[in-house]
Amino acid sequence: MDRITVMRSFVGVGRHGSFSQAARHLGISGSLVSRHVAELENQLGLRLVNRTARTVTLTSVGRRYFDFSQRIIEEIESEDEALRGIHDRPEGPLAVICPKWIGNLDLGEAIADFAVDHPKIHVRFEVGGMSDRTFDFLDKGYDIAFHTRELRDSTLLVRRIAGIDYVLCAAPSYLEGRGPFTDPVAIAEQDCLVHINDPIWTLRHGDEQTRLKVITAVYSSNSYLTLRKAALRGRGMALMPMRTVMADLAEGSLVRVLPEFQGPARSLYAVHSPGSHTMRKVRVFLDYISAWFRKNPLTPPLPALSQERTTIKTTA
Repeated sequence: MDRITVMRSFVGVGRHGSFSQAARHLGISGSLVSRHVAELENQLGLRLVNRTARTVTLTSVGRRYFDFSQRIIEEIESEDEALRGIHDRPEGPLAVICPKWIGNLDLGEAIADFAVDHPKIHVRFEVGGMSDRTFDFLDKGYDIAFHTRELRDSTLLVRRIAGIDYVLCAAPSYLEGRGPFTDPVAIAEQDCLVHINDPIWTLRHGDEQTRLKVITAVYSSNSYLTLRKAALRGRGMALMPMRTVMADLAEGSLVRVLPEFQGPARSLYAVHSPGSHTMRKVRVFLDYISAWFRKNPLTPPLPALSQERTTIKTTA
């Protein structure tokens, strides 16, 4: 029988001097309390109580064990209460991990704002080092992981934080002498800069969707920040999160290819530990980050780009 359970019954008897009163306090039967005390005496090989028809008193060794048991139970109850308080109060350590490109941009800004506004929550925020295994972030001690791909594991709790738009783009130096491009299928035959987790490109036009298996991946990386550097140097075309190249598009160092087509519709997701009870600091954090992105969308509207800015015509 569970030692803590029988100790609770024994402490109840010691406090009330009665099996029946201890039983009423504990919400169990008197006979069960009696069995608990007898089981405890059997485990210890000692007599803890003197039983008479009218009274129940502690033996000398029973008094010593009563003091010990009472202290243990009070410590357990105190620690349980403290843990419940931690669960309910938005404070303490919070470990977060996310992909490098989004962590170095908007998500990093959002989490920095959160850390300022919630100083009692001590954030450990790491970028990069994401694993393809969904549960790895829990095994490594993180409370929350951000992903930019859909997760199908129903045992995890997932919250959509923001939408992510993608754009097909290239440097003017690459496009010079090529195009103009009108057929998305032809893109797969170009020199392409490919994220290793995204070898098949999806382009959307209205309700139509074209999936392209890149034929020539002249440069590949697990980092969109690295792919951007290669695109700026004219190495090829890249399908990029709009947020990583917005400034480049605005100044013309990169231009959109097939501007009438949109990239895949994806989202930024926050994933946290399974179970029905979410610690308050996690809920406060996710509510804050969600509200932050509603005020600061990942892809604010860009001014319409003219055809001259988005295609480079073949030179004679």
